Amino acid sequence: MSRILVIKLGALGDIVQAFGAFASIRAAFPHATITLLTTAPFVDLARTAPWFDEIETDARPSLANLPGVWRLSRKLRGYDRIFDLQTSGRSKTYFRLAGCPENWSGISDGCCHPHGNPSRNDMHTLARLDDQLHAAGVTPLPRDVPHWLAGRGPEIASPYAVIVPGAAFHRPQKRWPAPRFAEVASALVGLGLTPVIVGTQAETPLAREIVATCPAARDLTGQTTLVELAGVLDRARIVIGNDTGPMHLAAAMDTPCLTLFGPDSDPRLTAPLALTAGRTDVIVVPDLAMLPTSRVLTCMEEMLSR
Repeated sequence: MSRILVIKLGALGDIVQAFGAFASIRAAFPHATITLLTTAPFVDLARTAPWFDEIETDARPSLANLPGVWRLSRKLRGYDRIFDLQTSGRSKTYFRLAGCPENWSGISDGCCHPHGNPSRNDMHTLARLDDQLHAAGVTPLPRDVPHWLAGRGPEIASPYAVIVPGAAFHRPQKRWPAPRFAEVASALVGLGLTPVIVGTQAETPLAREIVATCPAARDLTGQTTLVELAGVLDRARIVIGNDTGPMHLAAAMDTPCLTLFGPDSDPRLTAPLALTAGRTDVIVVPDLAMLPTSRVLTCMEEMLSR
């Protein structure tokens, strides 16, 4: 039985957008033992998925950490085929740590299945992953809703909408101000929808700021695993938030989602895309701090009327 390693380290949005690639690799090699190398935050999500037989955790050691690099090198060896879906400068180094093996798909110099498309950096992530699989001789499957994530998480009385006010802390320009999310929450209540705020515990101060203005909102920040979060997003009437991982998870569940983009990321390359046409929309502005609530409400109400 052949052994296959898939490398995908994160972040959440990148992991979610690779769901189709994971499924395609499993379909192409139904009898192989497939191992995913990922980082600690995504281990439980990966263990729940139907595509992997084993999960290895990458502690991302610095190159100066020789014992850590040696352990990582051991994890990268002994496979018949490796798919580097991270395709970053770091994962290019993994090709050498693995001993420059045969049957490596990625962007590392000297690998036998290079994704050499000169336009790869101008492609949406989903298209780029499909193109990489084609280059490696794997037929990408059509995207499908990950039904194995449905029905999870806490019970929430329907109908409700989800608000995602956070984003990476080192990229504050990706965040729409919390007081404006609070205005959206109040408008949702007026439409008969309970606002549910999600995110990590680090986003709890944002949630508290929203709840202070809209007491009817429910704060779930820091209270769900990624698997449970998927279930919450799946049952929502609409999801509204910044360009961050949970928006991609909502789109993967085919839930209507409205994503707010500032200048720090390009929706042509990274916009969350639901499976059903018309269920995703984006607002793109030069400065999120200048985005008025009225514009978001107009787009939200139009999506809810579809």
